[in-house]
Amino acid sequence: MHKAKIHDILLKHWGYSTFRPLQEDIIVSVLNGNDTLALLPTGGGKSICFQVPALASDGMCLVISPLIALMKDQVLNLHKKNIQAAAIVSGMHIKEIDYTLDNAVYGRYKFLYVSPERLLNELFIERFNRMQINLIAVDEAHCISQWGYDFRPPYLKIAELRKHKPEVPVLALTATATQEVVADIQNKLAFKKNNVFKKSFERKNLSYIVQKEENKLKRLLIICNKLKGSGVIYVRNRKRTQEVADFLIRNNIRADFYHAGLEMLQREKKQFNWINNQTRVIVSTNAFGMGIDKPDVRFVIHLDLPDSPEAYFQEAGRAGRDEKNAYAILLWNYSDVIDLKKNFENQFPEKEIIKKTYIALCNYFQIAVNAGTGVTFNFNLNDFCKRFNLNASITFNALKILELAEYIALSEAYHNPSKIKITVDNLTLYDYQLRNPKFDKFIKVLLRSYGGIFDNYVIIKEEDIALRMELSLSDTINSLNYLDRINIISYIPRNDNPQVTLLSPRVSESSFYLANEVYETRKKRAENRINTMINYAEQAVCRSNFLLNYFGEKTDMRCGVCDYCLKMNKTGLSNIDYQNIANDICNVLKQNALSLKDLLPLLQQHKEEKVIKVIQWMLDNEELKYNSQQQLIINH
Repeated sequence: MHKAKIHDILLKHWGYSTFRPLQEDIIVSVLNGNDTLALLPTGGGKSICFQVPALASDGMCLVISPLIALMKDQVLNLHKKNIQAAAIVSGMHIKEIDYTLDNAVYGRYKFLYVSPERLLNELFIERFNRMQINLIAVDEAHCISQWGYDFRPPYLKIAELRKHKPEVPVLALTATATQEVVADIQNKLAFKKNNVFKKSFERKNLSYIVQKEENKLKRLLIICNKLKGSGVIYVRNRKRTQEVADFLIRNNIRADFYHAGLEMLQREKKQFNWINNQTRVIVSTNAFGMGIDKPDVRFVIHLDLPDSPEAYFQEAGRAGRDEKNAYAILLWNYSDVIDLKKNFENQFPEKEIIKKTYIALCNYFQIAVNAGTGVTFNFNLNDFCKRFNLNASITFNALKILELAEYIALSEAYHNPSKIKITVDNLTLYDYQLRNPKFDKFIKVLLRSYGGIFDNYVIIKEEDIALRMELSLSDTINSLNYLDRINIISYIPRNDNPQVTLLSPRVSESSFYLANEVYETRKKRAENRINTMINYAEQAVCRSNFLLNYFGEKTDMRCGVCDYCLKMNKTGLSNIDYQNIANDICNVLKQNALSLKDLLPLLQQHKEEKVIKVIQWMLDNEELKYNSQQQLIINH
């Protein structure tokens, strides 16, 4: 019964007659009531794995995701399919949250997306208990593991949420997880039994290329002119996105830049232009790509070393999702290694600095000791740093650690536009207009300008209303606020500010404490991930094998299409031949530095032609070098 129904749903809403590998198995597992962990690489169709079973069952699916942009994107896509969905995210006004939760209780949505910070809020829990839930989907599930690269403490609350509806299955989804993290996800989500569906992380159509390059912009231009199709270029900071995009434009490449500091409308326009090939290359920070469905990306280029193999694998994996040949290219040099290590040190300020930041924050908001639990404030980082003479970058990272320690919660800064909803019925509104002719025209403009205003909150622009009413902006806002006060409409003014919420009462300076798993353990694991990325860049190895081994897929078969394999293919040597000869060369040179002429007679067990090829390869890849006496030595 399940299989026929889910195939009908897939065809009706997505237009596909068959599922991708593992999707159907995952969906059937969920429909059978099993807690399920799905590991599917970027572009593997994770959202279908919870959307299809939710549509096949009575009730609503609760989707927990940390990414506001991704939630909004998925809600919009569901609306286009005439599927009712809503999202509750940080920054929303309490009136809009209350209205959305009520609709969820009344069964008006098939999907409700929430950020993890929302989970144990009393208002949410009270309504959650009254909702008919058929599935809890946990997106970016690696965020629940303290051993993962992107740990989010609020994810740990999901297990407590499950206690309210123990019969509802959980589907956890992620694109990147080591074996340790896979085990931890199932444990932290209180799986009744281990149940993992894992698609191989191998991407046979993706060529991983690593190039050591001092003049990266020159190399970038060569690559963009040589490769066809659209691409993504990742850089570390916002300023550099525009600089690189401008460089490409000056060289006749249709490029644009993108980062999280742009207003939502700007970001949406840039995304639209790139998805529709009006822009060929987008230059971005790691804010770009999540949830964007563009299968025909031919190349992803990193101009800076990423912080972790997980981040690199996910970003590189945005190329070639249509299964056609694509390239993931990393351009690096030794200054990148220095920058990466410096950035790592900034990510983990000294404990004393973190404590001083906490005290300054509480003083900034005038919070007394033992007070402040659950209070939320608009927060301006620049003003805060200026007032207390703090370094902005170090302070931001100190705040992130305070969040990990669950002292505070930080909202994602994003543009939350103004919204209104009429809160009375048609007759009451008409009666008000008759008795208040002063507001009759104003209400008529609202009704003509915005459809669905009785049923849902709709986005408005006060400037547009002012223009139509021939009023000043301030008079328009005053009218909206008045109608809100007398409960004719619900008006939520726009908010562009990030926010800070205190999660516990302010502690005294002597009581401030950071647990080992929050600081020392995380710092050590972050350092290991950075060193792994440096090894990925420096070592002469099959790039695909390196990444697969990191994620627990052991294989000795070379991919044949990365930069290492392409060079190795030219030697005409098998893996075994090369490794045996290279090992023997290193064993001899460990004893003494030797000229090529003196080395060859000591390796007579191998054909001289093969030995010379291996030596040349090792020189080209800086595994060997010549000393000042023109003798071969191992390059440590």
